[in-house]
Amino acid sequence: MKKVLIVDDSDTIRRQVAAALRSNFAVLEAANGVDGLACAGANVDLSLILLDLNMPLLNGVDMLEQLKSDLRTREIPVLMLTTEAEPSLIDRAKRAGASGWIVKPVKPDMLASAAVRVAR
Repeated sequence: MKKVLIVDDSDTIRRQVAAALRSNFAVLEAANGVDGLACAGANVDLSLILLDLNMPLLNGVDMLEQLKSDLRTREIPVLMLTTEAEPSLIDRAKRAGASGWIVKPVKPDMLASAAVRVAR
């Protein structure tokens, strides 16, 4: 089964996203960007990372830039999952290599179909 990593500082969001994806993916979770980077580095066979933007310690775009600069994790597709719709942040994430941008709240079936479409 393909593996997905959900990186979000909200326990509630992680639970909701995990519930939407469990029928298609084995789900790993991290509560911040630092833990997310460590998890991605330890699981280079990830099919997808769903990444929140606003988090403590290391925000989502900074984490994305670090993922894409690491040979082990650069090919993992990343969907940004956030309440932010700020064009400059979306542009920065796209330039850094994000595969897409999903604005919360999102319907579980829409999230699942986007994840399946983008996952490698």
